[in-house]
Amino acid sequence: MSEPTLHYDGDELPIADGDTVALVALRAGQHPAHGGTLCLSGDCGNCVADVDGVPWIRTCQQPATPGMTVRRHPAASAPPTTSPCAPAEVTVRHTHADVVVVGAGESGRAAAAAGRAAGQAVTVFDATDGAEVMAMFAGPQLVVRHRRATVTETTIEQVHAHRVVLATGAAELQPVCPGDRLEGLYTPKAAAAVVAAGIDLGRTVTLLPHHPPAPASSVEEQNATSASVPPQNGGVREWVGLVGRGSSGAVGGVALADGSVVPADSVIVDLGRSPRDLLARMAPGVPVEIVGPAAVAHPLPDPPVAGMVCPCSKVIVEDLDGVWAKGFRELELVKRAALCGTGTCQGTVCNPHLRAFVAARSGSTPEPFTGRPAARPISLAEAAAGYEVEVLRRTPLHDEHVAAGATLDRFGGWYRPWNYGDVEAEYWAVRNDVSIGDVSTLGKMLVSGPDAVELLERLYPNHVHDIRIGRSRYVINLNERGHILDDGMICREGETRFLLTWTSGGASVAEMWVRDWVETWGLRVHVLDRTVSHGAINVTGPKAAALLARLGIGGGELPRFLEHRHLTIAGIPCHVMRLSFTGEASFELHHQIDRSVELWQALLHHGADLGIRPHGLQALFGLRLEKGHIIVAQDTELDSSPRRVNMDWAVKLDKADFLGRAALIRTAGLPDERRLFGLTMAGPAPLEGSVVRQQADGEVVGHVTSSWWSPLLDRTVLLGWQKRAPHTDRVWIDGRPADVAPTPFYDPEGRRARG
Repeated sequence: MSEPTLHYDGDELPIADGDTVALVALRAGQHPAHGGTLCLSGDCGNCVADVDGVPWIRTCQQPATPGMTVRRHPAASAPPTTSPCAPAEVTVRHTHADVVVVGAGESGRAAAAAGRAAGQAVTVFDATDGAEVMAMFAGPQLVVRHRRATVTETTIEQVHAHRVVLATGAAELQPVCPGDRLEGLYTPKAAAAVVAAGIDLGRTVTLLPHHPPAPASSVEEQNATSASVPPQNGGVREWVGLVGRGSSGAVGGVALADGSVVPADSVIVDLGRSPRDLLARMAPGVPVEIVGPAAVAHPLPDPPVAGMVCPCSKVIVEDLDGVWAKGFRELELVKRAALCGTGTCQGTVCNPHLRAFVAARSGSTPEPFTGRPAARPISLAEAAAGYEVEVLRRTPLHDEHVAAGATLDRFGGWYRPWNYGDVEAEYWAVRNDVSIGDVSTLGKMLVSGPDAVELLERLYPNHVHDIRIGRSRYVINLNERGHILDDGMICREGETRFLLTWTSGGASVAEMWVRDWVETWGLRVHVLDRTVSHGAINVTGPKAAALLARLGIGGGELPRFLEHRHLTIAGIPCHVMRLSFTGEASFELHHQIDRSVELWQALLHHGADLGIRPHGLQALFGLRLEKGHIIVAQDTELDSSPRRVNMDWAVKLDKADFLGRAALIRTAGLPDERRLFGLTMAGPAPLEGSVVRQQADGEVVGHVTSSWWSPLLDRTVLLGWQKRAPHTDRVWIDGRPADVAPTPFYDPEGRRARG
């Protein structure tokens, strides 16, 4: 039978029984990761490699399996971004335990035994058994990764515990000195593991701390202090660095303070220990019990003078000196400025040396820096395991649309009905009878307070103070450059109380935008976003008023065009806004979302003999296009000013100030070489985005933003940009002529919307 092998940087290396990937490399005379001290305990990043396409694998804890493919990370950079970086299969499970013990050493076994003796359910996790505790959160809750047969198959376990015991032990210190990136450096535990695997270390020299440690105060601390164990191969305290063996990159000896060199094939680094406290540092507010060597206050090493402090992020002592000289004097600031401790081991190697560096310069010993989940690199698939995040929101009427056979599509961050199977029938229901549309996705925001009017006067380019209570006004939002951000309505409910509406796409940032300006200007204004707490149904068409009358609203109660009132419809309190996006009489019924389905069904039931049917976005976009209404971010561009989209009427430059006013005044006299035009043409509607040419095969002068073949007008209507001057009255789209036409294309006097 042939000897089992794995593929290592293109070579086939033999596998011995019980080998980890790191031992396979060492047995073949190679360093698992191009140099640095090996701990072979999972504490550092000096053995990480790409295993079967998954990077950042600690090869010292990864069992070697036949056929495995291993590629060392580049010596001076991160692994290539072409790596899959994600296990092929990730499963998740949730478990509960009275006590969770992290670490299966002597202290961990004792804690587990005590818990079981007390009749508690105890779970023990240890990385050597393939159970890596990746994070700890309030609860307490632990996230544990279990690797299965290969690194490409993992299980993420969410563990909910009543009590957590950290028996994670202590990590062996690694040197920071010239030559600390050479090959052939081992901590005592690593050296013992290598020798036990039958690998010859050759001549060894042991580095000891420059100053003997203080006597251990307890048996447990004595057991945890490796420096108290006499070195078997001779130890030196007067070392100043390590020297290489020619140009091989391997260690050749230990440099002493007197200038001499002690020859060595391998160097055992026995400098003491530091607690493995990453999980404890990760969740400082979570009550945990730390036992054993992890709870011992190990002495810090001498302050580093030269060498690699953070092997993961390649931070040297000179980098720390540089950020200290710039005024970064707190440990957390030094860490962030130098990126020390931000690599795969999150400070297990560098934290003691960084603390010693800061302590030597500040005169006081800082606490360790905060740990960040996860404790080891994880893939996005592993991070998201067990969680289902609906990126696109659903309205409270989602199930009603599905039951009605709607085709749903994504728009403005929501799943919305595109059509219900017959777009033209939906269109004619609006033009001839009555239709309902789900507009719950609109942004809805209450603004109130003594300075509410002042806020809105500053935010909007038209007047607000003269809006009467019970009236509303269409508005656009501008940024400081005078470009259109969004549009909507202002409804005045009281002297200092207003309801603002926003587009579906703009609603996601509206509250942040308004609050930012409230705070910037120091105004006394209260802001309440009701986008997801309130639904809205648009009842539109010539028979809309008749339908609402059947639901308890008398003719005199309905608001007139651009009015709004609080009414009860079908027993449901509604804020009724009279406006029109479709070009027909329209009433938006805003209400609490727990009544949305009830209101929707009542409207359909009472409007059955009126020809009612719901309409989707496809019909709505055509209806609004016939009226020439723009859709922000579809018909506008990032630098669209009101003038360019023919909306100068929505701006009042006689106001003292508003966002974008200075920019509009500055650019008012500049030539306007881009403008949005209405267009009409025969035949089917071209695709939105189609180019607009000056001649059939001539220069491109713009593009189509919206297009619709109008069943009522029997021609295609469009909005599109012309981006060159002078503008022409006839252009070419898809090889067909199109004529510039005034908007609205339908009912330009607006009689039907007001009727």
